[in-house]
Amino acid sequence: MSAEAAVLALENRYLRIFPREAARKLEALPAKEAAQVFEAQPPELMVPVWEQLVGYVQERLIEQLPDSVAGRLLSEMDSPLAAELMSAFEPQERARWFARMEPGTAKLVEGLMAYPPDTAGRLMDPRVSSFRAELTAAETIDRMRGFKKNRDLRELFLVDDEGLLIGRVELQDLVTAPAGQQLRQLARPVSAAVLDSAPREEVVQKIEQYRVPALPVVGVTGRLIGVIHQAALLAAVQEEASVDIQTMVGASKDERALSSSWFAVVKRLPWLQINLATAFLAASVVGLFQDTIAKFTALAVLLPVVAGQSGNAGAQALAVTMRGLALREISTRHLPRVVIKEISAGLLNGIAVAAVCAIGVWFWSGSLGLLAVISISMVISMAAAGFSGAAIPIILNRLGFDPAQSSSIVLTTVTDVVGFFSFLGVATWMQAWL
Repeated sequence: MSAEAAVLALENRYLRIFPREAARKLEALPAKEAAQVFEAQPPELMVPVWEQLVGYVQERLIEQLPDSVAGRLLSEMDSPLAAELMSAFEPQERARWFARMEPGTAKLVEGLMAYPPDTAGRLMDPRVSSFRAELTAAETIDRMRGFKKNRDLRELFLVDDEGLLIGRVELQDLVTAPAGQQLRQLARPVSAAVLDSAPREEVVQKIEQYRVPALPVVGVTGRLIGVIHQAALLAAVQEEASVDIQTMVGASKDERALSSSWFAVVKRLPWLQINLATAFLAASVVGLFQDTIAKFTALAVLLPVVAGQSGNAGAQALAVTMRGLALREISTRHLPRVVIKEISAGLLNGIAVAAVCAIGVWFWSGSLGLLAVISISMVISMAAAGFSGAAIPIILNRLGFDPAQSSSIVLTTVTDVVGFFSFLGVATWMQAWL
């Protein structure tokens, strides 16, 4: 074997075994150099690598590829991922790439794009491997030999004469079964399935609950119309997590790191204006006690301590409650239990934090009155923060609002108002001891 052939064999092996690592190396290259790598390798090796590239790199790279190479990549990759990539282009550009794809694949991708972006129908692969229950193992394997290579094939789905989903057969059971054994004898029950109109949140919940390698998608009549493979499942989980992170701080779920500045302003500014209004509300609470602050300027120094600790305590309670809602661990009926738990945690944490804070205040000021004020207000504000962090997302969810997008702003307002009011209110009440 020549040295050139040996290098090529090593490259092929690396691409086949480590597609994620190869994708990360290609992302670091200029687009033209990365395109040359894709052009030099067979599509069956480069498709897994392509699917690991981040979205903006795919969009930039595909413009550098020859139309024939780009068309083959789009035709070979998973249909849901191709649909996601196509949705990033303008209609004119989209039509250009559809024309380069295999007609059958282009039709499948266009069908997927007819579904709303955040539904199971958009994530599914319509090329589902479904069989009749009366087929034998030998007949099934013979038919599978004519299939287009499917990297994600782990199990087969059984349907009846009307196309309704009735069971599944794992690939390992099929290949070890006697040749004449029927699929109905190998069938296992379907542990989970989703409607094509189901939201992405439900897809993620099914994944977390049942740990399935592939999730069948059915129409309203129960007919099997597609399957969501592991790559799309992982993308759904990652997208769901990243969307919650963005919306919790008032950023739009549609914004991306490379979105235009104007798009970011349009999506963020309304929430910033709302936050400004709530900040004035918190400031008005401080204004009620301006005479007390004028007499005891030390209160102004310690005020952020109480507000900051209550804000952190509320954020912790909010994060745990949001996770419970996302994973369907809790619902509205769990509100009293979750609230009691978070209030109790807030009280205990408040006592512990107040004890440490009291020591610091004593060494700083030597005032027992100031020590008592910050200790009492710390316990009150952290208990209130625990209550708010648990109650707000559950109530918003019950009212039909997105708790991820609304909870943090409401929580910040509540913790600031309660923190300021408790600290300055207790100080006003105990000013004779300050």
